[in-house]
Amino acid sequence: MGHPPLEFSDCYSDSPDFRERLKCYENELEKTNKFLKDVIKDGNNVINAIKGKLVKKFEKESEKYYSQLDKHMNLSSKKKETQLQETSVLTRLSLLQVQNACDLLIKPLEKFRKQQIGVTKERRKKFEKESEKYYSQLDKHMNLSSKKKETQLQEADGLLDKERQTFYESSVEYVYQIQQVQDRKKFDVVEPVLAFLQSILTLNNLTVEMTQDFLPYKQELQLSLQNTRNHFESTREEMEELMKRMKGSAQICIRHSQQATMEGYIYVQEKWALGVTWVKYYCKYFKDNKLFIMMPVEQKTGTRQTTAQLTLKSCVRRKTDSTDKRFCFDIETNERCSPVLLQAISEVNRKQWMEAMDGKEPIYHSPIQKQAEMDLNDIGFKFVRKCINFVETKGLTQEGVYRTVGSNIQVQKLLNAFFDPKCAADVDFNSTDMDIKTITSALKFYLRSLSEPLMTYSLHGELILAAKSENLDYRLVAVHSLVYKLPERNREMLELLIKHLVSVCSHSSENLMTVSNMGVIFGPTLMRAEEETVAAMLDIKFQNIVMEILIEDYCKIFKGPPEETIPPPIPPPRVTPRRRQPITISKRPPRLYPGLQPPVFERK
Repeated sequence: MGHPPLEFSDCYSDSPDFRERLKCYENELEKTNKFLKDVIKDGNNVINAIKGKLVKKFEKESEKYYSQLDKHMNLSSKKKETQLQETSVLTRLSLLQVQNACDLLIKPLEKFRKQQIGVTKERRKKFEKESEKYYSQLDKHMNLSSKKKETQLQEADGLLDKERQTFYESSVEYVYQIQQVQDRKKFDVVEPVLAFLQSILTLNNLTVEMTQDFLPYKQELQLSLQNTRNHFESTREEMEELMKRMKGSAQICIRHSQQATMEGYIYVQEKWALGVTWVKYYCKYFKDNKLFIMMPVEQKTGTRQTTAQLTLKSCVRRKTDSTDKRFCFDIETNERCSPVLLQAISEVNRKQWMEAMDGKEPIYHSPIQKQAEMDLNDIGFKFVRKCINFVETKGLTQEGVYRTVGSNIQVQKLLNAFFDPKCAADVDFNSTDMDIKTITSALKFYLRSLSEPLMTYSLHGELILAAKSENLDYRLVAVHSLVYKLPERNREMLELLIKHLVSVCSHSSENLMTVSNMGVIFGPTLMRAEEETVAAMLDIKFQNIVMEILIEDYCKIFKGPPEETIPPPIPPPRVTPRRRQPITISKRPPRLYPGLQPPVFERK
């Protein structure tokens, strides 16, 4: 449950660490599958036991009635017949309630096992098959002699590229599926169990007191389930879109670890007693201290051997006619007296390694057209102030302000006119035919177009950690302190915006824009991670929380810098369970719940 998210970009490096994390997810899925089997088995046992008890009770009442009827053929038999009919009706209602409990628990869990876990296992088989096929093809490809005809080499390269692409697509699809099933089980498994418990607890009058004790925990769990489901739905489409972009990318960009400059698979020539052989390693290079780490791996079994750590002295491309292998280069290290001959998996990969190691081979950069970006300058400040003044003058009470989107053509027309170097900032909003939604859309577009988000990449992680704290006092103190770590112009712009959003939220009874709504809109606008990853998508809700804190506590945060440093987070207080009162039989009839409907709520 506590495993870090699996990133789509890690599928392309396919490192041993990635395989280990994937194995943790697979083990967790196996545990979930076994747990569901046990729950289904225990649930059937409970349901069958209750059914048997009800049937025996009805048979006992029937036998008692007929025995009395044979002895006393008088008017009192009508009274006993009425009792028998009442018992029959109650028994049938109880059996229907038990059957309803079966439908609430057994069927949803079986459906989850077949449709979610079953599909994930099929994707796993496909992934393992494509993985074995690709690495087998890679081993064969690396043994090709450079003396072969160019047409044969090009054909082999094309075949390997095709196998690699198929493997990457299978890996990305498998990571997406296993990530989805891990998120879905948080509510698809808990909801049926909660509904089943509710149905069982309301089966007869003796459990009314127990049901009342259970209500606070049930309500808290329902709120948590609704939050989890809403967050899953909000991130699922974005994750799916990111997966499609990763699969359809023509130039695959591998995301390396936080410190390693370059990492990936390399074949290393080694001299053994029986001759020269090539061994596959997973290597990492750290440019800061020139550390080169080689980890021998066997992809099929996942076993690891002793890791070698070398200090790089130089890197030189190997001449084509000096070896019958392709994509080779030499490195000299302090630990070994002779150069180490390395073989990259492709020509592009060799250039990447040589570029990282400052090799003596020229490096070819692909031209990148840098898009024009708006800056946080005086013109930008003037634009924001004009937008705010326009909204506060004409649109504070307009329903859905900042939520409704203006025309893209009108937005671009306004931005081009305002930021035109010839007449920069010389635009009168009141003299134009722009409406409120065009102005608000242009303001949001400008903030999203900054070269760096307003709350900066460097503070993004600390702000997210502060929002994740369960201690509300710590959240406020942490966000307050981090705001005053922003560059001065960023903080001035942030204060200007938050003060405006406070004014908008003060009219929420008319414009229907609450603090929570403003957090959803401006959280991703003013904050974003430097890399678009699955983990960053899962943290979007915490960006919204940061915005809510800024708006709700505007006066405290922007009155001045904090006097003290951020204190360590205070652990949440322990909840002492209240003592159970003696169970009493209530005169109220039991409430029958055919199912649970999660409440509609808004997080405060």
